[in-house]
Amino acid sequence: MSVFEPPRTRWAALRSALDRLLRRPERLVSLHSLAWLLAALPLALLLYAVALVPFTPGISDIRKAKSELPAQLMSADGKLLAEYRWANREWVALEQISPHVVNALIATEDHRFYSHWGLDWRRTASSVVFTLRGDTQGGSTITQQLARNLFPEEIGRSRTLTRKLKEAITAFKIEASYTKPEILETYLNTVPFLYNAYGIEMAARTYFDKSADQLNVLESATLIGMLKGTAYYNPVLNPERAKARRNTVLSQMLKRGKLEQKQFDALQKRPLRVNFERQTEVMGPAPHFAVQLRKQLIEWADSKGYSLYSDGLVIRTTIDSRLQAYANQAVARQGRQLQGVADAAWARRDGWTARNPLVPSLVRESPEYRAAAARQDAPPPDEILEGLLADAAFMRKLRNEKTRVQAGFLALDPRNGHVRAWVGSRDFAQDPFDHVQAARRQPGSTFKPFVYGAAFAQGALPTDTLMDQAVEIALGGGNVWRPSDGGPPSDEPMTLRDGLAYSKNTITAQLMQRVGPAKVAELARAMGVRQSALDEVPALALGTSPVTLKEMVAAYGTIASAGQYHAPVLVTRIEDRHGNLLEAFADTAPEQVLPLDAAQTLRDALRGVIDKGTGAAIRARYGIRADVAGKTGTTQDNADGWFILMHPQLVAGAWAGFNDGRITLRSDYWGQGAHSALPMVGDFVQQALRSRIIDAGERFTDQEQVSPLGRALEGVRGWWNGLFGPDAAPPTPAPPEPRRAPAPPPQMAEPPELTPLPDASPQAPELRIPDVVLTPTPPPSDPVEPGRGVDRPGPMGGNPPLVMESPP
Repeated sequence: MSVFEPPRTRWAALRSALDRLLRRPERLVSLHSLAWLLAALPLALLLYAVALVPFTPGISDIRKAKSELPAQLMSADGKLLAEYRWANREWVALEQISPHVVNALIATEDHRFYSHWGLDWRRTASSVVFTLRGDTQGGSTITQQLARNLFPEEIGRSRTLTRKLKEAITAFKIEASYTKPEILETYLNTVPFLYNAYGIEMAARTYFDKSADQLNVLESATLIGMLKGTAYYNPVLNPERAKARRNTVLSQMLKRGKLEQKQFDALQKRPLRVNFERQTEVMGPAPHFAVQLRKQLIEWADSKGYSLYSDGLVIRTTIDSRLQAYANQAVARQGRQLQGVADAAWARRDGWTARNPLVPSLVRESPEYRAAAARQDAPPPDEILEGLLADAAFMRKLRNEKTRVQAGFLALDPRNGHVRAWVGSRDFAQDPFDHVQAARRQPGSTFKPFVYGAAFAQGALPTDTLMDQAVEIALGGGNVWRPSDGGPPSDEPMTLRDGLAYSKNTITAQLMQRVGPAKVAELARAMGVRQSALDEVPALALGTSPVTLKEMVAAYGTIASAGQYHAPVLVTRIEDRHGNLLEAFADTAPEQVLPLDAAQTLRDALRGVIDKGTGAAIRARYGIRADVAGKTGTTQDNADGWFILMHPQLVAGAWAGFNDGRITLRSDYWGQGAHSALPMVGDFVQQALRSRIIDAGERFTDQEQVSPLGRALEGVRGWWNGLFGPDAAPPTPAPPEPRRAPAPPPQMAEPPELTPLPDASPQAPELRIPDVVLTPTPPPSDPVEPGRGVDRPGPMGGNPPLVMESPP
């Protein structure tokens, strides 16, 4: 048939030939056809393999995977904080691995390892034959197994032709790139051994409590035997299988001349003698900080074409290793103290028993209860509950989990937002949950400075007074809120300074009513509470909306820096393995979110908390004489204890409590923030001052707020001096007189009204309210005694709940 024939003619001839072939199908299996088929299959396979080459790891990927230089997280003072490894592994050189391991591996897995180029054709062919007979056998060489270990996602583990071809191609590339000893070293350092142990070194420590170079013949054979199936031949859970597999490895070593018959006969009778100890990954001094950064760093590395786990990146952080160590020590010490209190309280007769309504609820929420209830033959729920309540071991385990005291700690530099210390929990291995950034808890009275800050921004003065009296605030719908303190009100006037120092709920509630919840929430968001939702209700004044410790410490940093918000900074620069700068991260520009005068007034008022109020232990117990200010906080039923302290160079905050907010210390004394959280901060700042990391002589400096007119006059003065010299400067106008408090009235006839002003409604958009009416008076001649203002407003401690009452 000529190619010049019309298409219809060629198509008709092709159909005729196909019809003749179908009428005589035996021609398909003729010797001639089979010969062509056998000749075409290798060619097709070769072409398919060539097509897969671009979809297999490249030489650079193999070099990167072998070198595996994890990123290093460094402190600001050059100390290693953590390494980002993709597995719990310690790389050891081949010379540091027992020769018995190498002999067992080659004898069992690939005895022609030194004579092939990545693919053992004889072993591959025999595995195909055995598989066709129904006896599935693996034919992979050590190099092919290494390809799977290095690139599990790119190659996969499915039993398909495509996977085997990709595996073989990658094995050829590995053989072309590295020597046989390098391949053995890489293989033994990347193979998994269960229990989060990767590589022969971690396996030796996990199963025999020794290093890889100390493994004897039996131990080496046991570990190499696991490679056929780590779970199936697990020597901890399946010792009989593991021993049988170990003896198989010994027999292969005998067959390949690595053992003598006498040795084999003696060794195969010996027990396993496993010395199991799970290896925990070393997380460094700031594990929660490292984990919080990991996701951001992975995203950065991906966008720049780097690997966080193998490119040897060096990340420079803002953490100070000395301050981090002090923070870890302070949290550990106070955590042990509080745990003793909690254990004693919950061991009482009215504590961890079925008579306590909380305990049965916790049992019903446990995984053991849910698992028992999910069974097909599950008994009635009451029987499950009774059975678990009677199980002493289960109840002890549940109590230990639920009553484990937790804590969070954060310190930052208020001048630039650099985070200096970060402790997310008492023990990362025991509780990896981060109580600095991930946990949201009610801040209690540590939220009150936002109320006072908003009032000062509107023109209120620390010497203004309100009556310390019972407060009733209508909430609408006939409901009434009655905030109270630890004792009855004094029915005497109290300055705003003392109201904040002694954490008086009655004073704060009245002030909140005048400022308005919307404005307080707006200021709190501007100062640093930027992720957590705030309910714009009157009770917000007492810290009823959950927030994070990181947000609160950042907000107090705003107070310390005279109203300028600095976003928390964690990383300053990233370098490559040779120290070359890849990217530098500049500090964010500060935002003036609270007027300078108001911020300085608030900061000064918070000095009173330390000098005479609820935070007086900072000076009395820890002997800190530096210029500091701060605030304590306690929530309902002592569920949360807070304390935040400000120094011109450092702001430190701590939280103490339990993961379950229903669990408390069951102590009106220890449950207060002044006794649960304050000691962590006091201990930390005391050490920072003693080591001169921060300066004990540094003081907060009040600045004069310059008006736009003043800035304009300064500009004109500078221009004039530049032209004619300083001697010819124009006369400077007299500075405006400082704002003075209006003269006090002769007497206070009655307490201020409790109805909110019209322009203090939650809908008002402006931050300032120019016409807040507060009555200033001189400080009372008889100062408020320290015991009157305990930061624990209710009889059970903490912020009181909203009391909803309907009128009669």
